[in-house]
Amino acid sequence: MAALSRLTKLGALLLAAGLLYGMFARPDLPAPADKVRQEADPFAFVRSMEGTRPDGDIKQSADGDLVVDAELGHLFDYYLAGLGEKDLGAIRAEIERELDRRLKPGPAAQAKRLLASYLEYKRALVDVEQQMVATSDMAKSARARLEATQKLRARFFTPAESAGLFGFSDAYDLDALARVDISVDPKLTAEQRAEKLAALDKKLSPAMRAEREAPTRVLRTEESVQKMREQGASDDEVYRVRAAAFSPEGASRLAQLDREEADWKLRIAAYKTDRAALQPGAEAMLQQLRSKYFSEEEQRRLGAYE
Repeated sequence: MAALSRLTKLGALLLAAGLLYGMFARPDLPAPADKVRQEADPFAFVRSMEGTRPDGDIKQSADGDLVVDAELGHLFDYYLAGLGEKDLGAIRAEIERELDRRLKPGPAAQAKRLLASYLEYKRALVDVEQQMVATSDMAKSARARLEATQKLRARFFTPAESAGLFGFSDAYDLDALARVDISVDPKLTAEQRAEKLAALDKKLSPAMRAEREAPTRVLRTEESVQKMREQGASDDEVYRVRAAAFSPEGASRLAQLDREEADWKLRIAAYKTDRAALQPGAEAMLQQLRSKYFSEEEQRRLGAYE
């Protein structure tokens, strides 16, 4: 049980780091801050994408066919992350415009067909998720979800399309599940467990190894940033460290998050000061105060601060 508890905590930590990596890390070479600011799109599709470029290094072959790989899915997901700021129709139209900008007519038409299938697949995936039976066995739940997802894909994609779009992520998930099985197996000694994990490490492709190491690289970098800030480092110095570790775009997006967090903290502090001056029971004035500092969506987060 202790091992499972440690695994759960580590998994949550690495998941958070993995999400950060997925949002911010791109395989571009670092560039000076002023160059990135010049390249940042001031008219981004949605506000949360300001200062970024669309993900997905989509390609077409020498024969003029679309290359179906994970990068195509990255492009779709980049724009789909804007749901809530834009409706699905607007998002789909923007993805199709991006495909037309990057690809010749033939490959663009192939990509649009795949986009239609991808959207239908995402809708169906919601139903699959809702039908999953909850269990306390993390590995069992994850394996059942992966199997159900793979079965679902056959309704929307050919085997080659599924392998291209999801092959890498499936291999990553299967490797992670194998590591969970080893980590929680009570019959293994510490030495046997280490040997089995080392054997899995040897089977990793270079791309898979880089992907596995990415979350811990995010954590190490942000720990370094925290120490730099404590020592009085400037925003530009922090930017350059992040750009070297991830990408210029990733560094810019993290800097934007830093600004938003600082602004949130300032508004929380001002709100608390003004709230303390209110008379007990002045609910109407309290709501006016909340509306003064926060949007309706932000007000839902205030419970943790009150």
